[in-house]
Order: sequence, then structure tokens, then C-alpha cells
Amino acid sequence: MALVLAAPAYAQVHVDIGIHLPVPPRLVVVPEVRAVQYASTVPVNMFLYGGQFWVFTNGGWWVSAGYNGPWLAVGPQFVPRPILLVPVAYYHAPPGHWTQWNKHQPPLWATEWGPEWSKKRAWKAQGQDWEDGKGKGKAKAKGNGKGRDK
Repeated sequence: MALVLAAPAYAQVHVDIGIHLPVPPRLVVVPEVRAVQYASTVPVNMFLYGGQFWVFTNGGWWVSAGYNGPWLAVGPQFVPRPILLVPVAYYHAPPGHWTQWNKHQPPLWATEWGPEWSKKRAWKAQGQDWEDGKGKGKAKAKGNGKGRDK
């Protein structure tokens, strides 16, 4: 008897999102999220994380192995957390409504993508966990303080 294992095939659609840089962008570490670098000299929201380029444009995320694409659309539930933690100040072309947000904090992704996204990602924006009584010293602790319950 022969056992055959087949991996599912996924369709990938490569899209031209209008990024055509003549040279690789200058990358600078985001101090608040050291695992992420941002493209400091290009007029787009471009980041490098985990060896992949990430671009936020027209309300959506795109990923590529190269700075000029080809680009794959990425659903918000699949964007790596470090990318989402980059403060608004590092987005060179933020959506207009972001101007009212604190530029030193990450974008309000829960506002952008809704409570269902937040719940699935177990998302807590930095400094906002006080809303549900968790964090900021309000949470009830369990255990004896030695790293284990007895």
C-alpha cells in the first residue's frame, strides 16, 4: 500500500502596487520596535521585518521578498505583530484620519479593522488595556509570587 501526501495548492496573485524604486531604500531601525526597519527615504509606508518587505497602502497590507515586489495582498489577521506595533510617525503616507492619532503610538488597528479582528488577534493597543480593567495595576494576581501556584 502506498501512502501519498499532498500539500494544498494556494493561488498567489502578484499585484503591481505602484512601487518602482531605482535603488534599494535606505533602511533605519524603528527604535520602539527594534526587529523592524523602515524605509526612511521613500514616500511610501514600507517596512522590513523577518527578511520581507511590508507596505501599507490604500488601507491594506502587502508583502514581498524584494523592495520592488512582486507584491502579495495580506489579510490583516496575518500581519506580524511587530509590524503593527510601529508608531504612526514612521508611516510616510498615513491615511488622513491618522493625523488625529498620537504619532508616538501604533495606529489604532482595532478601530481600522474592528472588534472581531481584535478578538481573534487578542489585540491590545499599547496603553489602552485599562479599558477592560486589565493592566495598569488593576488586574487581580493569583499564586504565591514564586512563579507557580501551590
